[in-house]
Amino acid sequence: MNDTPTRNPVLRFAPSPNGLLHLGHAWSALVNLRMAHELGATMLLRIEDIDTQRCTPALEAKMLQDLEWIGFEWDGEPLRQTERFDLYREVIDGLLHRGLLYPATLSRSQIRHEVARRLEQGEVWPVDPDGVPHYPGSERELPKQARIDLARDREDCILRLDTREAIEVASPIEGWFETGAGPDGETGLIKADPEQWGDVIIGRKSLPASYHLSCVVDDAEQGVTHVVRGRDLFHATSMHRLLQELLGLAAPAYHHHDLILGEDGRKLSKSAGDTAIRHLREAGMTPGDVRRMIGLGS
Repeated sequence: MNDTPTRNPVLRFAPSPNGLLHLGHAWSALVNLRMAHELGATMLLRIEDIDTQRCTPALEAKMLQDLEWIGFEWDGEPLRQTERFDLYREVIDGLLHRGLLYPATLSRSQIRHEVARRLEQGEVWPVDPDGVPHYPGSERELPKQARIDLARDREDCILRLDTREAIEVASPIEGWFETGAGPDGETGLIKADPEQWGDVIIGRKSLPASYHLSCVVDDAEQGVTHVVRGRDLFHATSMHRLLQELLGLAAPAYHHHDLILGEDGRKLSKSAGDTAIRHLREAGMTPGDVRRMIGLGS
């Protein structure tokens, strides 16, 4: 794998309008913009509004206003994921008919019960990098046509990736070139380890595509060459590399940056109102004040 993409450089910032923009978003947006200037790159804005219940036009309008206020600039019109549901469904249908997805029928409570049962029996049950237990259902054992039939008959079902089968199909899976750093300082050429994620959700009726799938599809469609995002997504890149290989998509270079943490040492969330850009604006702060707060000078 080439560690430096040869295409004209393209970066993207991809926030979700499901709450107010906070200092962590401002940091990521401005790091993206700074790197775009350094590379002479196109800077795109993608609105990740695929969760139509939590993402609203009102929150999107506030987000765009706050991005402009802090000085974030982008090229062209923003891309909205809600405009791309048909594409996601087409991709998911292709993966299903290749035998790489299966309908997962266990509810969250059933998953918790089954994992607890296995732990009580002395099994060591794996969890993903976010601490979520791997899916314990047996539907992955269904033959290909049975998977397709079940998905058709149960439109409300969740579709999960048969990760072991996908790894076998995509093998060998190249890693990625990291110009930032992972949680333990990992940088340079990184080996992908998608199996650590178990059988991730790829889509469901209420959400036409998961973050993993929509992210890699949109990056490819937009010609993104450099993905600049928070270090909390470092391990997700392993799954993204697997999906890129399965779908025949080019791999960007990745740069995972530091996170802005709250007083409790945790990553900022949209429920932390005291770090919301809108509230800081209303308190009389200037864009320069915000930049200094996140360590980017005036």
